[in-house]
Amino acid sequence: MQCVWTLSLLQLVALWANAAVLTENGLPILWDQAPSQLSDLPQADNVVTINPWNSLQRMSLYRILVGSTDKYMASMGTNDSASPLWGLPLQLAWKLRSGRLVDPTGATTCGQEGDPMCISTNSWWACVNYYLSVIPFLAAVQKGLIGDGLIQVQVQAPAEAAEDSCTSYTDCSAKYPDLMAKWEEFFQTLKDVSASEISDFEKRDQILGAFWAGESLSLNTASSSCKAKMSYYSSPEVAFAKSWMNAADYVAAAYFQSSLNNSVLFMGPLPSRVLQEGDSAPNIADLSTEENHTLYIFGWMNRMNTILLGSPVKMWRSAMCSDKSREKGRELLQNLILDPKFAVSTFVSILTEMTRSCSGLST
Repeated sequence: MQCVWTLSLLQLVALWANAAVLTENGLPILWDQAPSQLSDLPQADNVVTINPWNSLQRMSLYRILVGSTDKYMASMGTNDSASPLWGLPLQLAWKLRSGRLVDPTGATTCGQEGDPMCISTNSWWACVNYYLSVIPFLAAVQKGLIGDGLIQVQVQAPAEAAEDSCTSYTDCSAKYPDLMAKWEEFFQTLKDVSASEISDFEKRDQILGAFWAGESLSLNTASSSCKAKMSYYSSPEVAFAKSWMNAADYVAAAYFQSSLNNSVLFMGPLPSRVLQEGDSAPNIADLSTEENHTLYIFGWMNRMNTILLGSPVKMWRSAMCSDKSREKGRELLQNLILDPKFAVSTFVSILTEMTRSCSGLST
């Protein structure tokens, strides 16, 4: 079974060889330049100040977070690239590389050639990522996974983003209590499970479940908080953004292990530029076949979910009723998103059968 999976993975890597490059030297872009310790960030009087509207500093949040949690991730795999947290900096890398952190209004040069490290407060994508970077980071500091407990962390909040931003753990907890609690729960689970006597398989399942609970709530929170910024984009980009959020529901329910390698594989074929009016997958001339396919599949998944009033996502969640079904679900998503020859009708028929099997288990 392992040999079959390895062969399949190698075939997919070859298939997506032309996908967007999100890494440098095998790591997310900017990783090597980003500070790796809390003490490397600007500080005065035992207060570290973070500017999450700078790409390098936002990437540093992830580098510190991944490095500080590695010791709890032994059950994930045999090396330090197996942590599910790797998916977060790779999301940021894709958004940066594809121009999605640039000011979409064109009113400033933020994120453009003259100011490439600037993250625009007008960017919907940057806004969504805020809830996947600042909040988890502050939660990890609070739970003692980052820092020595003596250094306080302050977060810069530009005036134009003050309403949606927060400046400290206390401030963020007050604004987003449920979200902060969910990420604290993940980090506590990480510590507790890693020290338990259960099998690595069980540890992995529990850690991934808690991780995706945090990421899902971050996305749900961002969906509401960042909604107004969608007005700055073309209708194809808005449609893609919505389909991207919808796809996350499927990935989360399957407990996708967003390791470094897996994340590169799944994010590589995401569109390498912001979509414009007139773009219509799978026939966007300046995007690769792989990017067109991913856009088309994401769009199909979202349209079906909208037409059927959310029942496909509900069915998918019901089908992910056990660790074995989630494993099958991850394989099914891989085939649907990464293999252009995999028919959507096959996806639907397999999903229907999986749902029936889960229903049988619950009766």
